[in-house]
Amino acid sequence: MKTFLFLATVVVGVFVSGVYSYTKSEVTSWCNETPHPQPCEHFLGTNSNYGSIKQKPDFLKALLKVTLDRAKYAGSHTLTLGPKCRNNREKAAWSDCLELYEYTISKINKTVDPYQKCNKVDIQTWLSTALTNIETCKAGFEELGVSDYVWPLMNNNVSALISNTLAMNKGGNTYSAPKVGFPTWVKPGDRKLLQTSTPKANMVVAQDGSGNYKTIRDAIAAVPKRSGNGRYVIHVKAGVYKENIEIGSKLKNIMIFGDGIGKTIITGSKSVGGGTTTFKSATLAVVGDGFIGRGFTIRNTAGPQNHQAVAMRSGSDLSVFYQCSFEGYQDTLYTHSDRQFYRECDIYGTVDFIFGNAAVVFQNCNIYARKPPNKTNTLTAQGRTDENQNTGISIQNCRITAAPDLKGVSGVKTYLGRPWKQYSRTVFLKSNLDSLIDPAGWMPWSGNFALSTLYYGEYMNTGPGSSTAKRVNWKGYHVITSSSEAAKFTVGNFIAGGSWLPATNVPFTSSL
Repeated sequence: MKTFLFLATVVVGVFVSGVYSYTKSEVTSWCNETPHPQPCEHFLGTNSNYGSIKQKPDFLKALLKVTLDRAKYAGSHTLTLGPKCRNNREKAAWSDCLELYEYTISKINKTVDPYQKCNKVDIQTWLSTALTNIETCKAGFEELGVSDYVWPLMNNNVSALISNTLAMNKGGNTYSAPKVGFPTWVKPGDRKLLQTSTPKANMVVAQDGSGNYKTIRDAIAAVPKRSGNGRYVIHVKAGVYKENIEIGSKLKNIMIFGDGIGKTIITGSKSVGGGTTTFKSATLAVVGDGFIGRGFTIRNTAGPQNHQAVAMRSGSDLSVFYQCSFEGYQDTLYTHSDRQFYRECDIYGTVDFIFGNAAVVFQNCNIYARKPPNKTNTLTAQGRTDENQNTGISIQNCRITAAPDLKGVSGVKTYLGRPWKQYSRTVFLKSNLDSLIDPAGWMPWSGNFALSTLYYGEYMNTGPGSSTAKRVNWKGYHVITSSSEAAKFTVGNFIAGGSWLPATNVPFTSSL
């Protein structure tokens, strides 16, 4: 709460001080180039202290500044609504929104900070996350059935303003080719650490008392008390850890490694059915940038009867998960936002069990559909709400098959995905699709919703479920035949893996 109040009052001195003026016609002209001209005109027109606007970059700077100011105002206003919450469900959703507005302010702040080295793609990523945070805030009220009172009092123009900045910043979404080896920002000590197959731990967690701590939560709580900004490594020894863990935004470059899938197990059981928002139901939630997870199992054991129940949620930019297992039913793996990479992982679930609005690539993973309660499985539910967000799910060289409890069960239809949001984007590249995949391939969300605005693609997949002969004929569905089109969704292009994955010592294929 204190952190939020501090962020909400920070003023970033990005532009040269002084008052500038621009005419109403100039504001109207520029704002007409955005998807939402009305809030643009209103907020730029009522404050001329955002710098002179002569060219498009000037306009973008002004838009970012006004968006940051409105996000701060909205966050402060949200804080005042706590006493209006009538029950625990409203309070749970409201509490999420406080946290999410804090993250939103932080992301927008990075786009205007003169000391933050970033390119247009970084800005587009952080703005995409900022918009996703606002959507997640709204979703919490909706899924708990309490959107009638507090949410309308919170509703504001921040989403429209972020959408405008995404539209003005789009283009130039390319990365310069990285040099061979580790990026320059990786410190020599980190390079040595990351080149070892079993990194040296700063801290050990063991239930038998042989480590520094007996619980992972206690270990995480101790991290901020330590000095240094390099990577911090926590070894979690074999055992079943019944706890819910959050790694906050200030805890950057944390690595947790276990003793292997099925040996180091972290388990929880929070769910929407139990009165928790999807966002807060995660057994492990990671927000601090640069997280690496390796060699453990994450479970949510709430069961299919409790609906949304997340095993793992990541909103960590440039995060990596290697040789991990994520086990749940509905909404197992919440790839919430920012850039993520998963390699040689196992994902188990039933309904929408890989979902969210990150820019994420899965490579050499096993995706297991479990026995569902209602005869229907959907592997993915991607949540892109704006056509200019650089987000989506890319599944490359993975194996999609039935979990043991689904094998031999008749009458169950399993689909590659369905469109959770208007611009949902998901591709399967060179993956093996087992016979459980329904010939239609994809399932609608509700009627014709998003069928013409989504982007679903399949490229050179194999296996008995890979035939596209009877696939859906939606406008947004594509059988990709061009390697150049498929290459847009590779590690190298979609998440710029060549510029940051070498520092993680996790194997990856940059291209097709």
